[in-house]
Amino acid sequence: MSTTLPYAYKGRNAAGKVVKGRLQAASENAAMVRLRAMGLSPISLAEANGGSGLNREIEIPGFTKRVGLKDLAVMSRQMATMTSAGLSLLRTLNILAEQTENKQLARVLSAIRNDVETGVSLSDSMGKHDTVFPPIMINLVRAGETGGFLENSLTGLADNFEKELKLRDTVKSALAYPVIVLIMAVFAVIGMLIFIVPVFEKMFEGLGGELPLPTRMLVVLSQIMVWLAPLLIVLGIAFAFWWGRNKHTERVRSVVDPIKLKLPVFGVLAKKLAIARFSRNFSTMIGAGVPILQSIGIVGETSGNWVVETALHKVQESVRQGRSIAGPLAMEPVFPPMVVQMIAVGEDAGALEQMLAKVADFYDQEVQATTEQLTALIEPLMIAFIGVVIGGMIVALYLPMFSIFEYVK
Repeated sequence: MSTTLPYAYKGRNAAGKVVKGRLQAASENAAMVRLRAMGLSPISLAEANGGSGLNREIEIPGFTKRVGLKDLAVMSRQMATMTSAGLSLLRTLNILAEQTENKQLARVLSAIRNDVETGVSLSDSMGKHDTVFPPIMINLVRAGETGGFLENSLTGLADNFEKELKLRDTVKSALAYPVIVLIMAVFAVIGMLIFIVPVFEKMFEGLGGELPLPTRMLVVLSQIMVWLAPLLIVLGIAFAFWWGRNKHTERVRSVVDPIKLKLPVFGVLAKKLAIARFSRNFSTMIGAGVPILQSIGIVGETSGNWVVETALHKVQESVRQGRSIAGPLAMEPVFPPMVVQMIAVGEDAGALEQMLAKVADFYDQEVQATTEQLTALIEPLMIAFIGVVIGGMIVALYLPMFSIFEYVK
């Protein structure tokens, strides 16, 4: 990636208004060219030092906002709209770099714009930032550039990201309530064990006699929790750090992803999510003209599940040898018979893209219905579970009260 420098500029637009701002460019001449491409008549241009004192933007390592799916969906839609409106690619990238709210994405777009200015293709420049842009995005843009239908590729990409985002939001909103309730219940139980049970324990010491078994168990658990709670917090933080670093490695995914699919209730949801993502991405890739072998490899990487990815590697080998897609899929339990049959019909009729799109729409609806059923099932179970745990603790604390007169005698 070419080295760029920050420049502070002042220019006059077509309406005669003076505009100030900052931009990244490889040289002062390149900055002047960019100003004119923005429709500004330069008044002054000077190299900026990145700000100082209170004007300097502070970024803490590890806390910089990452580029998420929503950022990419908005960027793709805006890029498709501006391209269809006849704006040049350079002008489009310049506007996106200045208007995007995500600072990391803005920096990446500025670097891409500088690359495109020097003659690098958009897809090749995006390929340098593969930690920001997923493989499906890079390859769809490359297909659009090669075939001369970049606008259609960007539109398909935006539709794909927006549907994926809607699907994620549906699942997150359905699971948010039970997760929050469970966390609150855990903190309530730990708080009772650390702060409330010891008060009752001191009160029971002066009564004499033997405490009921549930009460004794609660007292022992309270004594253990004093040192166990800090240990659990430390272990939790260490695990979160380790998980963030290793969750995408094949060694971890090969163990965790099969377990996800076997979980009661949640396994069905994870399976439907993976199939919906696979079908939608595959349909989008084929519709954009990406070669089928390359498409299968990419949708495997973007499926989000190691089991599906492994199955698609077998499909890729089958297609490479001139055989069908549906054949090896039928041998994989993760793909329901309906999906295999739809793909087989699509292959025979030459309408694979349309069939995959129908499969994706069907499983989008299935995911939504499953999450609604899951929410309706989990809420009463969570309330019952919390009632039993908290109520059981309260009963255990008050059991000695029922025989308090015997202790006094």
